[in-house]
Amino acid sequence: MTASPLAPAWLRHPDDGNALDAAVWPQHASRDASGGITIAGVSASSLAERFGTPLYVIDEADARTRARGIRDAFAAEAAAVGTTATVYYAAKALLTIDVARWMAEDGLWIDVCSGGELAVALAAGADPARLGLHGNNKSVAEIDRAVGAGLGVIVIDSAVEIERVAEAAARHGRVQAVRLRVNSGVHAHTHDFLATAHEDQKFGVRLDQAVEYAAAIRSHDSLRFLGLHCHIGSQIFGSDGFAESAARLLEVHAELLAGGEVPGLNLGGGFGIAYTSADDPTPIAELAHAIVGSVARECARVGIPLPALAFEPGRSIVGPAGITLYEVGTVKDVLVTVPGEHAEPATEAVRRYVSVDGGMSDNARTALYGAEYSVRLASRVTDAQPALVRIAGKHCESGDIVVNADYLPGDVRPGDLLAVPATGAYCFSLSSNYNYLTRPAVVAVAGGEARLLVRRETEHDLLARDVAYSGGPR
Repeated sequence: MTASPLAPAWLRHPDDGNALDAAVWPQHASRDASGGITIAGVSASSLAERFGTPLYVIDEADARTRARGIRDAFAAEAAAVGTTATVYYAAKALLTIDVARWMAEDGLWIDVCSGGELAVALAAGADPARLGLHGNNKSVAEIDRAVGAGLGVIVIDSAVEIERVAEAAARHGRVQAVRLRVNSGVHAHTHDFLATAHEDQKFGVRLDQAVEYAAAIRSHDSLRFLGLHCHIGSQIFGSDGFAESAARLLEVHAELLAGGEVPGLNLGGGFGIAYTSADDPTPIAELAHAIVGSVARECARVGIPLPALAFEPGRSIVGPAGITLYEVGTVKDVLVTVPGEHAEPATEAVRRYVSVDGGMSDNARTALYGAEYSVRLASRVTDAQPALVRIAGKHCESGDIVVNADYLPGDVRPGDLLAVPATGAYCFSLSSNYNYLTRPAVVAVAGGEARLLVRRETEHDLLARDVAYSGGPR
């Protein structure tokens, strides 16, 4: 059967519409004897029955194995060139108390970006000395809480933050370690990167301001300057962008050494994952070898000691470990006109809209970024020929799409359970109550058992915030 003319160029027509691509699905995903999808020995159907849909499901062992693998890969490469590497988990990807505990237990530090994320990490019992605080607009209260809690590092994002952090540290009688976030002029996404003189973005300061800002930091007895921090983008395949950014940072790092110690360099995160079978992310071991090697070569060229390195992965740890389960509500075929190429006449093709009980409130990435995802029937297998589908949400927005294009068996019907893989990162984190939908539960599966991490919201939860309903002060 030929591919639909409505299919994007990257999407291959599958030989088997039931197959699970190991590159996209969690490590412990498979189909059982009845044809249903199981994750870590727990059937998707039983999860949906017990916890409802939509439902976020995290393969705990997969996430933790990835965390340890990234930690070990960078540590080994750093040791091979005579330095160390610290891996922070970028909590914005997915944060619950249990997830924070996993990361801490597996030897990662944790990077938080708000007072709320800090509260979760502290509630998890994470060692404050192994936490870092990011953000372009940290409030005075957030800074004070972080300093008072004994956070290991705060990333300075602007001139005013130097004074705010210094004042908080002096007030608490501490010397607060800080990094300075800079823009290297390198912006990377997938296989490409762009190198310019300056970047137009809200984060950090210009690289040519780093010496001035570092001097301001060093002028405060309550601050300790650890070095530079840079983040060049997200969903990055390959190491070239990191190498270019590191080269630029290390030129300035060498200048900064003239004014005092610069013990570290944080190169951020953004390592890409596979969302579809067309994606080909660089294996972490290869990334670690290439990035650390480029730093070592650049330090040798400039003639400076190797700094201690730090990295901040998030998506690459939890993204592939997660799936989202949905129940099909309606199936609708829409006749679409396909423009002809060159002088060829237009043709018509059918797009099948499969609507589910969630949407942009549980996965905003498709609407926000045009993100691509895959989908499979989770409750059964079938011999029906694959048909091109678009998985639509139930919100009152035409852009409320979960999966833009994939192939499902042509007999997909109301009541079927669908699974969308690679949703462990930035789906729960970006979830909302649009149209007053309740946010889904988050469940971890491991060793044939399911454990609730975050309960499903109820309509009472939503109404309880409304003063007219709760009887609170007006």
